[in-house]
Amino acid sequence: MDALVLQFTSVTGASSVTSSVAISAVFDAAILAFALPPNICGVVRSQYNFCRSKDARRYLTKYRRLDQAVDAFYSDPQAGRPSASTSKLNSLFDKYKDRDGDDITVDGTIKLCEDLDVNPEDVVLLAVAYELKSPSMGQWSRKGWTDGWKQLGITMVNADPNDWSVRRVDTIDGFKATLATLRQQLATDTEYFRQVYNYTFEFSRPPGQRSLALDMAQGFWALLIPHGLSGGALSHITAPAGQDEDGDEHMADGAAGAGAGAHEEGWGKQHTAWWFEFLEESGTKGVSKDVWQMFLEFVRTIDAKFEKYDVEGSWPSTIDDFVEFAKQRIAGGA
Repeated sequence: MDALVLQFTSVTGASSVTSSVAISAVFDAAILAFALPPNICGVVRSQYNFCRSKDARRYLTKYRRLDQAVDAFYSDPQAGRPSASTSKLNSLFDKYKDRDGDDITVDGTIKLCEDLDVNPEDVVLLAVAYELKSPSMGQWSRKGWTDGWKQLGITMVNADPNDWSVRRVDTIDGFKATLATLRQQLATDTEYFRQVYNYTFEFSRPPGQRSLALDMAQGFWALLIPHGLSGGALSHITAPAGQDEDGDEHMADGAAGAGAGAHEEGWGKQHTAWWFEFLEESGTKGVSKDVWQMFLEFVRTIDAKFEKYDVEGSWPSTIDDFVEFAKQRIAGGA
């Protein structure tokens, strides 16, 4: 058993032996024996404390054969996984933080964006702000930075246990891989989009203010709404026949409730343009939290011609007025 434990822990990155030469030798033998893919080899070599000896014994006792035990370990979402290095994350944080302060601020954020090859106005940074609990725009705390990137590493593993490229979120390359995943999730996952959308209002609102300045709100909407529409996170929902008066609990995605083969158009690019035009013409100075949050539901539920809008519903008056504005545009052939 001890010999098998040595082989198992070497393949899975354990530190059950003290000699790195011995570990490497057994690891190389295991690569040849089990034909481990190259993308796994690099990660395993760098993480010798990946699996504890007692875990190795547990898998070997259950499966008896080394190859089956190793396969079971890598297929187990609860098994140990290589985590981000706190020291590496702190070193990266120190690279970008202010010389005279404790946080990363605007200058450091711009430098970080350059290293990540991402535009500072890229929508994916709103997802990063949510994940790292950014206290305000362009600001990152050390705790939010380290805890956030570590949690993202765990999340990425759970999302795709076979994707080794994103398991170590403590390098710029690891950050880049994670951003690609976040970008896709923000476009396709309705609940995740909602979480990022709501957090955007909170972290971008000036301290002590109840509303978000109109120009800032428009800027964020211009980033978020097209992105959500492009991947389905803001897919139109329709109410099925036979629903109760409220209909809230019976909403269905797409045309599921519109009848077999039917399709109801929802919010589009033109509607966003009308929304911005309406807010500017009406002299709106700021956007309240209520309007911000309810607008998201409005975008998902309203039909393209505003024919099914419930004037008796609990929508903010701003949205009520916008519907009248939009109907006039439609009547005028806009």
